[in-house]
Amino acid sequence: MISPRQPTKEKPAAGDVSPLLEGYKPPAGVFDELVDSAGGVRNSYTPLMASFAALGAAGLARRWEAGRRLIQEQGITFNTQGEGGGQSRQWQLDPVPLVISPADWAHLERGLVQRATLINLILADCYGAQNLLRQGLIPPGLLYAQPDFLRPCVGIKPAGGVFLNLYAADVGRSPDGRWWVLSDRTQIPTGAGYALENRIVTSRTLPEPFRAMNVRRLAGFFRVMQQSLAELSPRPGDQPRVAVLTPGPFNETYFEQAYLARYLGYSLVEGQDLVVRDERLWLRTLSGLEPVDVLLRRVDDDFCDPLELRNDSMLGIPGLTQALRAGTVGVANMLGTGILQSPAFMAFLPGLCREVLGEDLLIPSVATWWCGQESAQAHVLSRLDDLFVKPAFRPHSSRDRGPPPNALPRRELEDRIRFQPHGFVAQERIELATAPGWVDGKLAPRRYALRVCLTATKGGYAAMPGGMGRVAAGEGYGLITMQRGGSTKDAWIPDNGPPEETTLLHDAGKPVELKRAGNNLPSRVADCFFWLGRYTERAESTLRLLRATLARCEPAGNSRMVAPGLEPLVRALVHQGIIPPGQWLDEGQPAAEAPRAQHLEEALIAAVFDPEKPSSLRSVLARVSGLALVMRDRLSTDTFRVARTLLEPISEMEKRLEESEALAATCALSALHRALPMLCALQGLAAENMTRTQAWRFLDMGVRVERSLFMAVLYWRGLQSRSADHPGMLEALLEVADNSITYRSRYNIIPNIAAVYDLLLMDTGSPRSIVSLLEAVEDHLAHLPRARDSALPDPARRLLMAATTRVRLLDPNELAQKPGGWSRSGVALALDSLRHELPAISDAIYSTYLAPTAVMRSRGG
Repeated sequence: MISPRQPTKEKPAAGDVSPLLEGYKPPAGVFDELVDSAGGVRNSYTPLMASFAALGAAGLARRWEAGRRLIQEQGITFNTQGEGGGQSRQWQLDPVPLVISPADWAHLERGLVQRATLINLILADCYGAQNLLRQGLIPPGLLYAQPDFLRPCVGIKPAGGVFLNLYAADVGRSPDGRWWVLSDRTQIPTGAGYALENRIVTSRTLPEPFRAMNVRRLAGFFRVMQQSLAELSPRPGDQPRVAVLTPGPFNETYFEQAYLARYLGYSLVEGQDLVVRDERLWLRTLSGLEPVDVLLRRVDDDFCDPLELRNDSMLGIPGLTQALRAGTVGVANMLGTGILQSPAFMAFLPGLCREVLGEDLLIPSVATWWCGQESAQAHVLSRLDDLFVKPAFRPHSSRDRGPPPNALPRRELEDRIRFQPHGFVAQERIELATAPGWVDGKLAPRRYALRVCLTATKGGYAAMPGGMGRVAAGEGYGLITMQRGGSTKDAWIPDNGPPEETTLLHDAGKPVELKRAGNNLPSRVADCFFWLGRYTERAESTLRLLRATLARCEPAGNSRMVAPGLEPLVRALVHQGIIPPGQWLDEGQPAAEAPRAQHLEEALIAAVFDPEKPSSLRSVLARVSGLALVMRDRLSTDTFRVARTLLEPISEMEKRLEESEALAATCALSALHRALPMLCALQGLAAENMTRTQAWRFLDMGVRVERSLFMAVLYWRGLQSRSADHPGMLEALLEVADNSITYRSRYNIIPNIAAVYDLLLMDTGSPRSIVSLLEAVEDHLAHLPRARDSALPDPARRLLMAATTRVRLLDPNELAQKPGGWSRSGVALALDSLRHELPAISDAIYSTYLAPTAVMRSRGG
């Protein structure tokens, strides 16, 4: 007997690396991380290359394909900015890590800790005594001409005197291998969250070399970061409430903001979620106002307070600056830290370091000249072709933006520098080092810069061991940006021994206050959950209605629609705006004499695939995925992954549709069949796995309000037909409502109009009946905080009670007793009222529980 072949496990082992290095040629005169000037592999890369040699090019390709799938599953994205807003694209990661030797890292770490310490002291002086200004070490024009210098923040002293809680620097190697600082990130240092995701992907893609090289872990850095932020709290000793302030889902690094909030256990909030009352910062929740102790901002500082800083800001919190003055909240980074992000300051850091710290910079900045000084301006103008000219300050409006200075004609650039010298800096062009990248199935040198993140500690600053490598898109020299097609890579720091295991979880030995549920859901998040429920159900109902209609359509070559039960489905599709109004059904003819089916079939196919139609299935699914992205910090990993893949069946079938238009209806039906289980999985995860908190209640309310409205319209349309009691029509209604099996097992007869409408409307044992849906919404409202505190029902509950009672009192038997008079029956009149009342109920829920003014009314806020 021959045993089945067992799959072989890829094990890295020492081998010949020459096939991998074939064609690997760094540019002349440039430092390369992988090979030295003689072409030999550097010691830092030897273990990694041995692992690569064991895998071979084919094995590496398979590993990287798994890495790409992981990036897609994790939903790692970056928003590229363009006209009309941002566009989300998948995160670009190079699978070959950047390896930095322990000796190189020790020097780099010391230099960046020194630099962060220096910048923090400069910030404290600029917003305090301003001694450096008086001594002439900082030119007045450099400080006061900066839009990022926030005069209202002068005199504010942050907790512990730390202005720069988080810092990042972009560093690169010059041709001689020395490190240089290319830029300082003091405003909103980004990259830590992306570096962590890069690490997760590369450690799972290349587990053998990762373990063998004892790569230093990143969790310890985030643990220190947590402790540092907690120390900003004005309430020492208590567990502080920390919130991450985001500009919203269209910001280019929104993924990182949501990811960090989830990883660190913080609330992700927008400006509209917060309010300042009595010089304290509060979070608006359904239960009232909850205090916020620390704010980790991801909004530019001048946008943080429209009251004192930038009055056109829609992203900030009025009064935040005053709360900082009062010392009732900690903000990281402190408002005003953006001034040191100006490249102009780099020209003065060497002198400032000697004056403030009494030592030279350990890692120099790239040579910089600020044109606000006459001597520097003359030097720049004499070497204009050799230098890289850039704006000295961050543009503060669209009017300040323009083409890069080096893209201007030389004469025009000279005139601009002379007219507004303080607005320009010039820097030396550095031939950045190269590192190995995976390009077209082989190793190739690519220029890179390394972003290193640091966080404040009680004793100074701590650096993340590694960072985020930023890789140029092509072979030549140029700006390395994600906006221009650049990619990233993980940075590994090998160690001699096993890395220390670190957890972000709090000490389990401390007493824990037991809790059953949280009542601190922000009203904006509750609104998002409500609409996530509505759009998810709208997608499912649209899908079921389209599927039932397409299945009953005759092939496009037939001239008439003859399938019974089509009329109410088509009328419901038109009523919901899913297909446009047209002569699908002639009011003067029976359904069997309706116009040609092929035009209807075309409209139905467009209702599945057309991205330009707001009511198409594709568009509704896109809204579900978009809301999931906005709420990824609130959704489980499984729920988020399902929500982000909802469009895949539509996209796959659309490709087949392009290959053969003759199979359009078949492709549409196949897409519907494949998308439905994914929607059911999404709803099932919410129904079975979500804790019964306020978030779940609003999600489920959204589902049930939308389903009630959709079905009320469909059932009402069914009673408007002269064939309302036709078995084919009743079977169609049962199919869309997913009640066919229930009806058959209960009655075992052809559909009867009274029995069908009793099941669809009044059967409390059916979770899809109208009365069950309304009762569930009423129950959710009764459990919300404001409902429990009030003796009288709110407007939404009053409307629901009236609608539910009206449905309960119906008598479906009248439909069987009045053949032909269904449209004037009590059932039809109740459904007609319900389709108008349900939008009013939805509006009442919003105005009572979700509108910001509703939250302010709660608890005297």
